[in-house]
Amino acid sequence: MQQSLPFRPSIIAALFAAGGAAFAIPGKGQAAEPAADVPMPVVIVTGSRIEQDSFDFPAAIDIVDAQRIGAAQIRVNASEALSAVPGLVVLNRQNYAQDLQISSRGFGARSAFGVRGVRLIADGIPASMPDGQGQAATFNLDMAERIEVLRGPFSALYGNHSGGVIQLFTRDGQGRPSSEATVSGGSDGTHKIDLSAQGETDGIGYVIDASRFETDGYRDHSAARRDQGFAKLSVKPDANSRLTITASTLTQDDTEDPLGVTWATFQRDPRAGGIDPTDTQTPQRTLAERYNTRKSIDHQQGGAVFEQRFGPDRLRVTAYAGKRQVVQYQAFSRGFQAPPTHSGGVVDFDRDFHGADLQWLMVRQLAGGTLSTTFGLEYSRSKDDRQGYENFAGTELGVRGALRRDETDELSSLDPYVQTQWEGGPWLLTAGLRRSSLDVDVEDRFLSNGDDSGGVDYSKVTPVLGALYKVSPQLNVYLSAARGFETPTLNELFYSNGGSGFNYRLKPASSRHLEIGAKAKLGENARVEAALFQVRTDDEMVVESSAGGRTSYRNASETLRRGAEVSVENEFGAGLSARLALTVLRATYETGFGNVPAGSRLPGVPRANLFGELAWNDEGGRFGAALETIASGKIYPEDTNVERPAPGYAIVNARVQARQTVDRWRFRQFLRLNNLFDRSYVGSVIVGDANKRYYEAAPGRQWMIGVSAQYTF
Repeated sequence: MQQSLPFRPSIIAALFAAGGAAFAIPGKGQAAEPAADVPMPVVIVTGSRIEQDSFDFPAAIDIVDAQRIGAAQIRVNASEALSAVPGLVVLNRQNYAQDLQISSRGFGARSAFGVRGVRLIADGIPASMPDGQGQAATFNLDMAERIEVLRGPFSALYGNHSGGVIQLFTRDGQGRPSSEATVSGGSDGTHKIDLSAQGETDGIGYVIDASRFETDGYRDHSAARRDQGFAKLSVKPDANSRLTITASTLTQDDTEDPLGVTWATFQRDPRAGGIDPTDTQTPQRTLAERYNTRKSIDHQQGGAVFEQRFGPDRLRVTAYAGKRQVVQYQAFSRGFQAPPTHSGGVVDFDRDFHGADLQWLMVRQLAGGTLSTTFGLEYSRSKDDRQGYENFAGTELGVRGALRRDETDELSSLDPYVQTQWEGGPWLLTAGLRRSSLDVDVEDRFLSNGDDSGGVDYSKVTPVLGALYKVSPQLNVYLSAARGFETPTLNELFYSNGGSGFNYRLKPASSRHLEIGAKAKLGENARVEAALFQVRTDDEMVVESSAGGRTSYRNASETLRRGAEVSVENEFGAGLSARLALTVLRATYETGFGNVPAGSRLPGVPRANLFGELAWNDEGGRFGAALETIASGKIYPEDTNVERPAPGYAIVNARVQARQTVDRWRFRQFLRLNNLFDRSYVGSVIVGDANKRYYEAAPGRQWMIGVSAQYTF
């Protein structure tokens, strides 16, 4: 089904009408930009839930600003910007049917698709479901103002996940109305068109954005088209209140899934797909070709955030709702002999979700310092109407066949939390407590293979403690600790090994986090942050078996993660600047299980990864250029560490950009070359695949060029 516009008018038309009229009305003028030589504090809200300088918060947290998000990038994948964050591994699978692979300090690395183990939030609204599964593709990078990335103990205060929090904030409509068009394109038939408008009139700010992205894909059978729409209204009823309304859409029709390949296939041709050995045709076709593996997504959501201040105190109310529809055609080589317990190779579900978050911030003076306490209650719920079908009909493959699954899955959570922070003299002390919960209910309507109806409830109280000491205005040291909680996702509960039903016996993982760190300002132009961390996890969930489109999980005994993160930023003068982000992580199974010996490395987790950048910008910001390097250690694809790991690699990227202003017009251009020396390497792995199709190739040398024009009315 074709669309005449790359967004859903029914979702954002009302917001467009409210903001569009402002084009003919002069606004209040653009806000003055701060002088370039005045150092600005990096203000965050993630972690403490109150505005404060990230330098003075006892946790590892990085801010990726709009300049870096759009630094000569096409702004499609969050991996473009997040590769510069220590402790975070964000891998582009070159597969838009499966989204990015994101892990924080090793949490989330085993996810076969989507993001789990890391909490995703956009404009205060969760992009993760109650079970912790989320999709980074819903982030609108075109309108992003900044992304805050929190790792370590304080992420436990955000609920059912353990590794970290990635929170995106979009820009507010400000100043005179303006509109912008951006066109970009590059290797492998990749191109994107983005149209946006923003402004503020009579105290009402608006932002509207619509884009279409298309690519033929680097890997065989990996073409994709993605349409995104976004709208935002910001209203200040009075000096002490603010209302923000957002709406967004994401549509992908028949996005091709290239699947993983064996090591032999990768060596023969990194672009190639894995051959189906059961194919009787000569030459044999790939699994992706034979089953036409693909995925369609239709995601729509809207939300509102209202804030009311009462002097230093604040009430904040967030509410949201949305709908997600997915149809996915998988491949499994057992084909016509699929066992009766198999739920089929076609996944089809309609999801309705909604939630709310109520916060009260109370600020008081106590013992010569300031005490800020946040009381909160967060509720979320999702309901899936889910079916599964055979992926063949007669002799025709890659089509919807007989029904093999029919059920309703409901997830809900209701989490109260409290967080308090006292700041006085050189000390900042903080503590928090959250009761995290997840209720799972299943109503099975396909009874020919047994009744899998049932449910399971998980809950745990997760405390956090942190202390920061200001040694001097240029040096802070801190210590933090927490207990984490990570329940199985719905996808991890779907199968039990050797059985047909839900794995209700799968237990949640619990973890103990410890972090010590330092933050230093070296003169006016340099900043260094370093952290040492340790995480012990009991009942870590691991892949038990993965074959035929179904993966079952089990609990391992104990894992240990120990690592270090270092980030350095420096401005040398004359427009030169440098940035370095280094992570070293040893993640192992402390006790063996099954055929996995103690001391084995956790799959999907590199021992080290690095980002480095040397950049130059002229004094007026008219021209800029940079060299980037991205490096990673080897990655094991399964628990025993017997199979060949994806080798480590290092690549170099280059970019140049230019900007011109003519009257009310602003023009921008960029050129980017990725993998400058055309290295061949594995970009990501599929953990635990029983057919040993673990490897997903990254592209060789690629180019990207883009131009934009903005007019201010």
